[in-house]
Amino acid sequence: MRKLFDAIRNTGFRRGPDRVLGGISGSLARTTGLNVWLVRLLVLASFLLPVLGIGAYLVAWALTPWQDGSIPLEQAFGGRLER
Repeated sequence: MRKLFDAIRNTGFRRGPDRVLGGISGSLARTTGLNVWLVRLLVLASFLLPVLGIGAYLVAWALTPWQDGSIPLEQAFGGRLER
């Protein structure tokens, strides 16, 4: 599992500082170069597909590192808290 979490960290994808809830839309906006509000609207529109939209968001939330490199799913498994 440690290799998986290290590989996720090495992608450079982090929760954005422009976050309202989980920071996923801010991260996607920064990575793609799109306006953060456009990405937020697209994410909200994806919630109209309940299983796919909400499920994908929850998976992304669990696997996307915070700015300090900590990953929520790794912490739930008792992984390292500091980086």
